[in-house]
Amino acid sequence: MHRPHPAEAEVAEELAAVRPALLTRYAAELPGARAAVLTRLWRALAHEPLPWITDRDQGREGRTLRLGDGRRLHGPAPDPYATAAYVTVVRLDGVAYEHPARLMTDLAVPHCVDFAAELAHSVASLALSRAGQEGHTDEWPACDREWEQRVVDGHPYHPGCRSRPGFSVAEQFAYGPEHRPLVALGMLPVRAEECLVTGVWPDDMRDGGRLLLPVHPWQAAHVLKRTCDEVLTAHPLMSLRTLAVPGGPHVKTALSARLTSSVRDISVYSISLSATLSAFADSLAARADGLLHVTRTLGAATADSPDLAAVLRESPQTYASTERGERVVPVAALATTTLPESPAWLAEFTRLTLTVGLRLLELGVALEAHGQNLLVVLSATGAPLRLVYRDLADIRVSPARLARHGVPVPDLSGRIVTDDVPALRRKLFGSLVAGALAGTAGSARALRGALESAVLDLPRTPDLVALLEEPLPAKALTLMRMSPGTPGDQWAELPNPLRWKGR
Repeated sequence: MHRPHPAEAEVAEELAAVRPALLTRYAAELPGARAAVLTRLWRALAHEPLPWITDRDQGREGRTLRLGDGRRLHGPAPDPYATAAYVTVVRLDGVAYEHPARLMTDLAVPHCVDFAAELAHSVASLALSRAGQEGHTDEWPACDREWEQRVVDGHPYHPGCRSRPGFSVAEQFAYGPEHRPLVALGMLPVRAEECLVTGVWPDDMRDGGRLLLPVHPWQAAHVLKRTCDEVLTAHPLMSLRTLAVPGGPHVKTALSARLTSSVRDISVYSISLSATLSAFADSLAARADGLLHVTRTLGAATADSPDLAAVLRESPQTYASTERGERVVPVAALATTTLPESPAWLAEFTRLTLTVGLRLLELGVALEAHGQNLLVVLSATGAPLRLVYRDLADIRVSPARLARHGVPVPDLSGRIVTDDVPALRRKLFGSLVAGALAGTAGSARALRGALESAVLDLPRTPDLVALLEEPLPAKALTLMRMSPGTPGDQWAELPNPLRWKGR
């Protein structure tokens, strides 16, 4: 029997006090959660440029990694695009490890202790998320928020897929979208002259000369140390910090907690650019031949602090026709349906996303088109019709490319602006192909088949040639977590799925 990790025991102890009826189910979900996180970790070890791994050998019985101190780490042949939990054990110098946190601890490499703690929390939280799915049906949801809440396992490739440090078990049940709660956002009054506002801040979120800023209750309790008299009830969406107000907008709140890779605050920089980016995106979508909508930013405000800010956006459901039976589905939720099991459907979906993504890249905009930001409008029969994109805060814009195509260059500055071609391609290919499409396909074999079919009809631009012939960039998520002194994204090069000869 597997020896429980202390993090698992801590969650079980809290669960016994909060929802004791789920204890048996939680224990039953732990082995699968360990394998799910270990699979993600093994992918990172096998492919990311971790400085303490000096060599990688592929053999008939798997892959062997040589560490800088001479030790050897052996595991199954890795599929860099697999989403199924196929790794149940990895051997370090012959010693078997089933728990990713124990493996990371015994690797004894720089920054392993903190990362091992996150892995342990990811396993326990993932088991908790899965345990809370009693009563869930396989029927397609009737409303958009229910699609978001179907993504129980979190990021398909990040070992910290469900890591929520700082959240108690009770708070995970209260705020985690997979548990389908109703959340009471606090409405914190701040004098208007103390705020930076872009767009239009609605009248019903004002109190005389003060703005009422929506605040996530976790943020209010743990960071701001404030209580709010007025509340706004909303349903948490996939990112946890963004919530859908019934009949109203989506509200993106600051949440100064580390979820997977990042602390989810809202920078003053992103607030200052939000209206400009929203207007620019409207004009950009018009160049996509009706295949793309971008949710408009209605208003954004900050009290000059990343810990106290909010963004109001249109619901993606705005761009579906209920009369025609259309649905707007986050790409990350497609894997919860049977649609990707059809090679023809997967090829059609891949063709749609690449057509839009490469068209915008050629014009000069690289979308951060991962499975959370990218949504697809499905017909009543499930056919992919067009795309919806939300959250413009991390796109990249090339003034040189825009000017070359006669597109007016918006008044932007900072990290969003770059003419660096590799950086633009990494942004799109890493999020769309290595992220959204790979996560939907679920394996290198399925992804390769979809790409082979989809690219036949695409214009052979230099960007497409790079996608066809070069290694595929993907964020080195584990390297980033183990490099606390290195800001920004770091990258791995994955085998090009069109040339992948693995499993």
